Amino acid sequence: MQKPAVLTVHYVLKNKLGELVDTSEGSEPLHFLEGSPEIIEGIQKAVKDRNVGDCLEVTVPPAMAYGEHDPELIRKVSRSMFEGVENLHVGMKFQTNTGDTAQVVQVVSIDGNLVRVDANHPLAGFTLYFDLEIIGKREATEEEINAGHPLS
Repeated sequence: MQKPAVLTVHYVLKNKLGELVDTSEGSEPLHFLEGSPEIIEGIQKAVKDRNVGDCLEVTVPPAMAYGEHDPELIRKVSRSMFEGVENLHVGMKFQTNTGDTAQVVQVVSIDGNLVRVDANHPLAGFTLYFDLEIIGKREATEEEINAGHPLS
C-alpha cells in the first residue's frame, strides 16, 4: 500500500461574489497529510493524484466543506455563563467544554441577560471557491502518519 503524501499548497479562498475570504499568499502555505480530517474533503479530493506545479480552481459545496448551517447550534444562554469576561461583545469567540468535545462558539447577539451564541463554523452553509497551487509533495514519514499531520 502506498504511503500518504504530505502536500504543501498555496490557496486563495473567495466567496460566491468573488470577494477574498482567506489566502496563504504572503504567508505560510498550507501543509497537510493526505486523508487528514483536519482538511476539508473538497480540498482532499481536488488534490488527490495531483502533482507539484498543478494549479486548480475548485468549487466546494457545504457538504464537502464545513457542512450546512445548523440552527440547532444557535443557543441563548445566560450572561452569567460569561462571568469574569469584561466587555462582552458581539463577535467574541469562546471555547466550551461541554459534553465529550470542545466546541467554539461565537457571540452573535446580546439582549440584556441573554446572550445568543452560534457553534456553527463561520463558513458553514457556504459554497467555497478555491484557487489552489500545489507547491510541494512528498511521502509522509511513519511518525507523520501516526501523528495524523506533518511534523515539519
